[in-house]
Amino acid sequence: MARNDNPQVAQKSRFRRLVRKTFVWGLSLALLAVMVIAVAVGLTARSLPSFEKLKNTQVGEQMVVVRARDGTELVSLGPSYGKWLDYKDIPQVMRQAMVSVEDRRFRSHMGIDPIGVARAVYVGITGGRLKQGASTISQQLARTIFLNNSRTMTRKVREAILAMALEWKFSKDEILELYLNKVYFGGGAYGVDSASRKFFGHPGTEITLPEAAIIAGLVKAPSRFSPTADAKAAVERARVVLSVLQANGTIDASEADAVDFSKVKFAPEGGQNSVRYFTDWALPQLDMLLSDNDQPIEVWTTLDVKLQNAAMSAIHSSVPKGAQGALVSLDRDGAVLAMIGGTDYITSNYNRATLAVRQPGSAWKLFVYLAALEAGITPNDRVVDEPVSIEGWSPHNSGGTYAGEIDVRTAFAYSKNTIAAKLGNQVGFGMVAGMARRFGITTPVNTMPSMVLGTSDVRLIDMTRAFAAVSAKGSAIEPYGISKVTTTDGRVLYSRPAYRQQMLVAPYVAAGITDLLQTAVATGTGRAAQIGRPVAGKTGTTSSNKDGWFVGFSSGITTGVWMGRDDARPVPGLQGGAAPARAFAAFMKVAVANRPVEKFDTELQLPSWQIEPDDETLLTDPENYSFVDDQGNLIDPQQGRPDGQMPDGGPGDPVVQSDGRLEPAGPAANDEFLDKATGKDTGPGAGPAP
Repeated sequence: MARNDNPQVAQKSRFRRLVRKTFVWGLSLALLAVMVIAVAVGLTARSLPSFEKLKNTQVGEQMVVVRARDGTELVSLGPSYGKWLDYKDIPQVMRQAMVSVEDRRFRSHMGIDPIGVARAVYVGITGGRLKQGASTISQQLARTIFLNNSRTMTRKVREAILAMALEWKFSKDEILELYLNKVYFGGGAYGVDSASRKFFGHPGTEITLPEAAIIAGLVKAPSRFSPTADAKAAVERARVVLSVLQANGTIDASEADAVDFSKVKFAPEGGQNSVRYFTDWALPQLDMLLSDNDQPIEVWTTLDVKLQNAAMSAIHSSVPKGAQGALVSLDRDGAVLAMIGGTDYITSNYNRATLAVRQPGSAWKLFVYLAALEAGITPNDRVVDEPVSIEGWSPHNSGGTYAGEIDVRTAFAYSKNTIAAKLGNQVGFGMVAGMARRFGITTPVNTMPSMVLGTSDVRLIDMTRAFAAVSAKGSAIEPYGISKVTTTDGRVLYSRPAYRQQMLVAPYVAAGITDLLQTAVATGTGRAAQIGRPVAGKTGTTSSNKDGWFVGFSSGITTGVWMGRDDARPVPGLQGGAAPARAFAAFMKVAVANRPVEKFDTELQLPSWQIEPDDETLLTDPENYSFVDDQGNLIDPQQGRPDGQMPDGGPGDPVVQSDGRLEPAGPAANDEFLDKATGKDTGPGAGPAP
């Protein structure tokens, strides 16, 4: 046979052979790929947990339920899972809405939707807009349980294999049940029951058609369409879902027309106002109270819901227009009963009760008079209210008047600045600063003479803590907000240990300052804080009426109130004895209503003999010896100063030896003075000792 030398025929023959080889190789590779995928899917399916285990697997971050002291749920943070709903208990309209919107070929595909994938590829090539996602319900479930939301090709391949493995191992109904109980709907809600309770206030078994449309519309963009964030956007998205249901034949036109979204009642968003000031303060303490824990927990707090509401009402009804207000109330053991950090948490979540530092004004005199009482001064001692100058500083009383000779009790009751200055100078400004530190002031304290009038910035919770220690008869108080932490099944992870009493001042000092504080409310500047039973407290007002304070206690409850502007501008008419004292009274009438009336212990049981402060230091146990640095900090001699140096020894100052003993640094006077004092002076004019 003659050879075909026609070039065109030869070229066609080579092309056919190439096509044939390409087809064969392509088919072989495709079959190999199918085999590899089948093996991968089969192995993955065998390794998947059982249906029951998947039901009990939680997704998302740790859930924290915060409870009040009576067990009332204050707020739920992190994911909320609601009650698990079996397939038959999930309303049909909810199942139909989810399938129609997210995966209308769910009942026919094998875990991935080839048509959806092809459409997505075509849209990607042509640059069009994809109206429906290519991910199936099975793929979304695989991503929710096993993967993350990264958009890498590796993740997409793993997602597809896992989706097919889920379809291999479980039925369609089981997959839909898992999906509807685990998918995220926004606002921390996982699953339809949680979403129904959060957004509509009822169980998922009662979901109606319009509610199902709203919930189904959330999966695409939970934050954007959340009813708590934007109810209008949620309803507009639900209308789109409703039109898809009608287009798919799931509902007819009459059913769609009968839906009235205006009749849908959204549940109010809870835990977003005043109680959040408290939870923002208390919950970070969990890091110190618990070891590593990732399981859902319940945090039992000290907050009293009734008192929290009373505190919010008291602040709102009393705070001057344009100003902010804060309140902290402590029980006798330091438990925080109520905390208000501002007039509205949603507008401003800055906690002025625990974070803001402001000048306390005359409320600071608590520490001046504590130091004076400890130094031996009594409420009945006579003092002279007159102009005074200390190191070039000349304080003035409110109104510019002077009362002349009065007793210490009256000076405190009417908040006489000149007397506070005299007492501070007498006992030493460092001693006043040390007293403030001792009673829990954590902010820097200056020791300039003007510090006696409250020029050092403080926090409201610290000032309230200090007054609470006085209420506890001089015993230290540590504010706390968490009493115990348990798992959701009741296992205790943390329980606050029993309170250990530590005395800060002698009982007679606590009794003396209580006497003064009680008088300040009974007849002095704090009269507006009276509530019909014994109250002890102190007002505070700063220059130009920038800050107003009232801190006091009654029947074992101590409450501090601050008012002012965040920008520290003056507030016309703001004085501690006005709006803050009125807010204190309004709150405390509710707080102590069910407590017995308690009479204050103001009896001064002084020691039978008096020791001068300097001599007392030398007669105490050297191990307990301490001194105050120029910033008012109490320094342990065993530790030395912050810079590592010991106190400077001056004439007559004791020196702390390396073994802790105190020894005189040298004679308190020179030899000439000592000779004269003892009659040994032999110089001219010397005579016999008297």
